[in-house]
Order: sequence, then C-alpha cells, then structure tokens
Amino acid sequence: MFPASPANLLIGATAKAGTSGVVRGIEAATGAELEPAFCGATAADLDAACALAAAAVDPYRALPLEARAAFLEKIAANILEIGDNLIVRAMAETGLPRPRLEGERGRTVGQLRLFAGVVRDGDFLDLRIDRSLPERTPLPRSDLRLRNVPVGPVAVFGASNFPLAFSVAGGDTTSALAAGCPVVVKAHSAHPGTSLLVGEAVRKAVADCGLPEGVFSLLYDSGRSIGQGLVADPRIAAVGFTGSRGGGTALMKIAAAREVPIPVYAEMSSINPVVLFPAALAARGADIARAFVGSLVLGAGQFCTNPGLVIAVEGEGLDGFIAAAATALGVQDAATMLTPGILAAYDSGVAKLAANAAVGIVARGAAGEGPKGQAALFTTTADAFLADRALHEEVFGAASLVVRCAGPADVEAVLGALEGQLTAALFMDAGDHDAVRPLLPLLERKVGRILVNGFGTGVEVCHAMVHGGPFPSTADGRSTSVGSLAIARFLRPVCYRDLPDALLPPELKGEGAPNMPVRRDGTLVRGSVE
Repeated sequence: MFPASPANLLIGATAKAGTSGVVRGIEAATGAELEPAFCGATAADLDAACALAAAAVDPYRALPLEARAAFLEKIAANILEIGDNLIVRAMAETGLPRPRLEGERGRTVGQLRLFAGVVRDGDFLDLRIDRSLPERTPLPRSDLRLRNVPVGPVAVFGASNFPLAFSVAGGDTTSALAAGCPVVVKAHSAHPGTSLLVGEAVRKAVADCGLPEGVFSLLYDSGRSIGQGLVADPRIAAVGFTGSRGGGTALMKIAAAREVPIPVYAEMSSINPVVLFPAALAARGADIARAFVGSLVLGAGQFCTNPGLVIAVEGEGLDGFIAAAATALGVQDAATMLTPGILAAYDSGVAKLAANAAVGIVARGAAGEGPKGQAALFTTTADAFLADRALHEEVFGAASLVVRCAGPADVEAVLGALEGQLTAALFMDAGDHDAVRPLLPLLERKVGRILVNGFGTGVEVCHAMVHGGPFPSTADGRSTSVGSLAIARFLRPVCYRDLPDALLPPELKGEGAPNMPVRRDGTLVRGSVE
C-alpha cells in the first residue's frame, strides 16, 4: 500500500518524505507497529506550507463559486476512488469495524457534496445592498454593500476518533475550503496511513481542478512542535481542532498570545446529560435503558456525544431503569479502543470513579483480553455530585454516571451546575411536558443541541445541525463544526461604501448577481440587474 519511505509530507504540489522523528501507526487490536514508518515535518517544511497557503488566498477566493464547488465534489470522487484500501488501513489503525468506517466514508463524501451545494447557492456570502438615498433628510445615505470573505489560511488538526469525517478531509477542512480558505492539515499520529491516503486524494483534486498549489498541504508531527508552530504562524488565520480539553486549551493559549490573536474552534469535552422524566420511565424505562446502553458502548464509547451522565428523580421508575441497564451492560463485550493512550486514560477515569466513596458501581461489561475497554456504569446522589467537581469530568469511553435526585429541584440544580455541553437528551412522554418546560431555558444556556427520546451518538450532516456548545464542549459556543453553518467560522464581513460599480465584487454589482440571494434595502430577494 505504501513504499518503505513514503512521501508523506504534502506541501502544496510537492510530496516528500519527512525527516524529523518517526510517526508510526499502531494496530489497535494488537498493539503491534504497522508499516511503514512516517516521518515528521521540520520547521522549514512548516514555513513552506504556510507560505504557499498565504500565496493561494487571493487567487483561490477569487475563483467563481462553481469552480470552488466542483473542487469539493472532486475531492469526494477521489476519496471514493481509493476504494477498499482506505477502509482496510483505517480498520487496522483505529480498531473500528468495517461498517462504521464505510459509513464514515459516506458521511465524509456527503458533507463535501453538501458544502458544494452551499457554495453554489451563495447564501453564505450574506450579500447586502443598501442603495444610496441622496435626497434623504436631514442627511443623505451613501451606497453601502456587504459580503462575507474568507479569513485566510486555516490550520486543521485531525481527530483520533473520526479518522475520516473529522480528519484530513473532514468537516473542518471541508467548511474552510468551502469558505474560500486554503488549509494546512496536521495529520493525527494515530492514523498516519489513513491520513496520507486521503491527503493524496485532496492534493490530486487541487491539481485536477487547476487550483493554486497552496490550497492544501498535509504535515506530520513526531512531537508537538509542528502543531504548536502551525497555530503560532502569523500567516494562519484560524484553527479547527477536535480532541482533548488539554490539547484544545493549549492551542487556544498559543493563539491568544500571538501578536495578532486568532480564533481556535476547538471541540473538546462533554458528558452529554441524559434526563429521564417520570412518565417516560414508568411507561418504558426498560426500553430506554437498553437503548442507553447501546448508545453508551457504541464505538467503545469514543464519541464526543457519548451519554456520560444520567439524571433522574428517585423512585421505582429509576430503579427499574438502572436494573435493566445493568443487565444489558453486563453482557457487553470489552471493546478495542483507538489508541493505548486513550485506553489508559479511560481505565484511569473508571478507577477514579470506582474509588470515590460517594459513588457506587452498578455494573461492568464483560472483561476482554488485549487493549480493550470494559464498559462501566456508576451511581451517585445529587448532593454528592454537586459537592465534587471531579464527578463532572469526562471519562472518554463507555462509562456513565447515574445521579439520583430527591426531586425536580435537584434535577434543576444538577443541570445548573454543569459546564457547557454538546448535547442534552430528554426522555419524556406527554405527561412530562410540564416538568420539562421550565428546564428548557436552562438547557439552552448549557448545550448546543437538545434531543428528545433519543441519544446524541449520531450526528446528521445537514443545514439545521448544531455540533457545538458553551465552553468547554467547544471553545466558541456560537459555532458548530457539523452542518452547513460550520462555514461561518471561516468568514468575516466586509462593507464597501460608495465603491464604483466597476470595482465592486461581481456578486455586489448593480442590484446584485442574478440568482444569488441578496438583502436589498432590507428585503431578501434574488439578485438581478434591473
């Protein structure tokens, strides 16, 4: 699949072998080293990639929208052309099963095509024209026109748990390219071979479409210097990151300390509370419990939307839920986790919960041999949860904590004490509506997505999706990393006052470009020349 010394650094149109340290994939199921060894980039490689990205900004963003959309579709086609080699390599490097990775490839291709449609539509430009009013009194109004422009080169960090959909050609890269921003990707060290296969597909699409070579580069880092240097480079205008809270906040500090600070859109930590209401528990508590366990262990619990916290009022309904969940969890096999480091962190988090005097063990999944995570379910009281911030920490994997509440006031207090979250799942029946209603304003302050009678493990890539939330679930709770709104992270508005029509961007000339949405004098219309 790869030569002995692969040309894994894709610096614009140039492919070269790295020379700084070694990045080697590990077979997740066995812990064995995978061939070949990939080598890291040097500071000179980083400088070259950023220089090419900076040179590509203006010519890339000046392309017709149709050309940009066609480029995204070409990336999708090239990824599909890799065929089964991509799935086989990703399976080895991550331990994820074939159906999951084939589905993730479909999602990756789907979001590229979604953003191609977003680009063609032009709504993301937010075109606005307020025509001059020279006769207005007491003061005339100048001609004012606005559009969104790309912020500039974007640094993207591949994620460990989604080697395709949140990696080299994942949501951050796709939305940045759709916005008109060149991208420099730092490959994740856990899946270097998968990253190179996809990176070559993107680089080939750049060449296929005749784009400036600096539109895309892929770098590897054998330590932390390249990733840190990428964020610190003055030519980088924004950062997309999915990973740990520690990693995300470290990048945020580097970005804030620059002479010109830049935004870091980091998706980090979330325990995704599940609130069970009495009528729903009484009617179908056992069914909810089985669905909960299915969500908890999905992908070995390695989803950012994993249901890590369950909140409910004491009573027979909750007791029945816990009993059914314990039964379902007890037969779940231990699962291969993505990396030895993730498994070690998971085992440490579970051990800390088990050692907490205020926490009881409800059930453990079946034990397994090798580098596998054993699912775990714990319980505590609302008073203990509110008194111990350690119980609020994410355990990345198939572990969850049930918080027993004395009454609705405890439920509200527990929710109010939580940090920002990606999701909150509410299990309710019609008889629970009065109990749910007063909690909705609180939940809107705490989470990015509110779900009813379902779990957040599974994100639809569409226009109405929000995959973000208040800190620390994401660095900027006003943003999303999934769905068409993700493009807004990499745009900024520019206003033109009395600029001659001959000098205006094409989409702002006259009354607005034909067939593009424009807000003209406050009314949203399709632009046309009158």
